[in-house]
Amino acid sequence: MNQTRNFLMFALLAVAYFLFVAWEKDYAPPPPPATQTSAGASASTSDGSVPGAVPPAAAVGTAPAIASAASREAAPSQLITINTDVLRLTLDTRGGSLVHADLLAYPKVAPTHKEPNPPPTVLLDNDQGRYFVAQSGLVSSSDTAAQDQPDHLALFHSDKTSYTLADGQNTLDVALTWHDAAGLKVTKTYHFTRGSYVIDVSQSIDNATAQTWQGSAYQQLQRVAPPKPASWFSHYTDPEQRSFQGAAWYTGEKFEKLDFGHFSEKKDALDASIKGGWAAMLRLYFFAAWIPPADQTEHYTTTTIDPGSANPRYLIRAVGPALSVAPGQTVSSQARLYVGPNVQGTLDAIAPGLDLTIDYGMFKAIAVPMHWILSQLHAITKNWGVAIILLVLLIKGLTWKLTAVQYKSSAKMRKLAPRIQALKERHGDDKVKMQQATMELYKKEKVNPMGGCLPVLITMPVFYGLFFVLEYSLELRHAPFLWIPDLSAPDPFYILPVIYAAVMLGTQWLNPAAAGMDPTQAKMMKVMPLLFTVMFAFFPAGLCLYYAVNGIVGLGQQWWVTHHVDREAALTTG
Repeated sequence: MNQTRNFLMFALLAVAYFLFVAWEKDYAPPPPPATQTSAGASASTSDGSVPGAVPPAAAVGTAPAIASAASREAAPSQLITINTDVLRLTLDTRGGSLVHADLLAYPKVAPTHKEPNPPPTVLLDNDQGRYFVAQSGLVSSSDTAAQDQPDHLALFHSDKTSYTLADGQNTLDVALTWHDAAGLKVTKTYHFTRGSYVIDVSQSIDNATAQTWQGSAYQQLQRVAPPKPASWFSHYTDPEQRSFQGAAWYTGEKFEKLDFGHFSEKKDALDASIKGGWAAMLRLYFFAAWIPPADQTEHYTTTTIDPGSANPRYLIRAVGPALSVAPGQTVSSQARLYVGPNVQGTLDAIAPGLDLTIDYGMFKAIAVPMHWILSQLHAITKNWGVAIILLVLLIKGLTWKLTAVQYKSSAKMRKLAPRIQALKERHGDDKVKMQQATMELYKKEKVNPMGGCLPVLITMPVFYGLFFVLEYSLELRHAPFLWIPDLSAPDPFYILPVIYAAVMLGTQWLNPAAAGMDPTQAKMMKVMPLLFTVMFAFFPAGLCLYYAVNGIVGLGQQWWVTHHVDREAALTTG
């Protein structure tokens, strides 16, 4: 009964959590349209430019005033395809922007017999309903250059329309050029490396004019919010809907994030100069991030583009320090762009703090080591399902004596049930005397009614920690186990939820309702197996596997402990 009551607590907390998050997303009041904003949350035009005077080049970190002349937008651009061993990309000569990215090693859905080769996951996309692009550019501090400068709206030129990283080739460079009538030339180069999701991006300024060019380089990510769930139920059953979606950044010391619903609020807007940081847009399992040089101070801002429209775009931008290019000189600006998966334990090698994009929230202290243990077990077994089973056995082994105390207490409480019922009949409605008599009985029989509390305090954090590991860890995405094609998705045949319901029935058989239990509570205990079957039917199969195996082992341990308690009682009375 103790175990059933414990898991009832888990269920209520979990359902309350998901209902609260769903309600927040579905019914929270929309942010008011921005009418007057600061530099960190400035109102922007539909092209992503920021209206207002162009800042002086010395004003490091000021949001760039990027021209949005209709004549420049009217000129046709060209799309360039790039194929590496891990990415299939599309560059637009309009600004030299990265407008599409397929992650070739990560299929959109788990392979099946009907669809053995599903299409790859799309991270960046220029489709208006899923708009998510990476842009970069240069902005001059001169007002005279505001209408014609190499920003993310300028029209670049490419010698080819298709580039491929050939077999045996380790690197690939894709160069785009822009120049004006006065003699200023900019070359934007994308450098790709085999097996890497990190793209080196350089912007080289060649000044053949008679005047010094001054300005700043910037990088930005634009994205629309994902569609809202059709109902709270779809939110509850879809991990992508439950996960964080929005901007994130690293200050060199702290990881911070901003969901789309709070972009227009001044108090939450980003407006800060940061050294050694980065700016990203996150979604479940994957993300894109601009990473400036670690020794360079950049000014980071967030803004909403067309905040009053039906489909606003959200932008996070990093503006570099002032650049000065004298006549006849060439100066380059460097940055890195990460477009790829959230693989724990590998991202900090790319940039400090990048591992934090795998956001386990308040359960990070439990989830991170649990993920590490799972990874070590997977390295031995080569199967995540088997690794989860071994994790169950490991945790049960470490807590064996602790849970044995709980089961022993439960067995003794069951033995005392008839005597407690007799005390209730003797004292009637006198609750004070009833409580005193009950405590004296517990003391006499050496029974601790709180014996099951400590295991609950240990099990509950493990439950939530493992929940986030199984839901947010990319390695478990599409990981198969026996009949289950994806341990991060629900069991397609509901076998594990049914097994767990059977385990709960066995637990109830070992723990019949206590004497004097409230009738409503007794009925609730009887329907708990059905409630848990329904609830676990929508949980990740890996979590169901963990709790099904944990329940089976726990049921066996409880039977063993109860058997020994009954035998000891029989020897004592005999």
